[in-house]
Amino acid sequence: MQWATRANEAYRTLRDPVERARYLLNLKGFDTAEESNTAMPADFLMQQMEWRDTAAQAKRARDLVALKRLREDIAAEQREMLRLLERALDAEHNYDAGSSLVRKLRFLEKLDADIEEALQ
Repeated sequence: MQWATRANEAYRTLRDPVERARYLLNLKGFDTAEESNTAMPADFLMQQMEWRDTAAQAKRARDLVALKRLREDIAAEQREMLRLLERALDAEHNYDAGSSLVRKLRFLEKLDADIEEALQ
């Protein structure tokens, strides 16, 4: 039973690109420190604030169209960051950049989850 649990955990880790990146970074000795390192570039933080403000306004207005549109914008940003993450880890071996991108992607995942909850 324990082996089945471990196999399922491994499958989930490898299937999710952010979890996979976190695992690969850990293998290289890099801790993404998502819980403790919340330092982000100012432009990213400004974008986060704008998205969160838009989401809050759309939630208050119960504007499902605006929430769906915002979710699409975030998904596009996630795809771009995943592309950059792949390049940072595979081609450039830039593990610091990879760690930063994982932290940014975690922010986006949380925001997307908030929007998904509002859509239900």
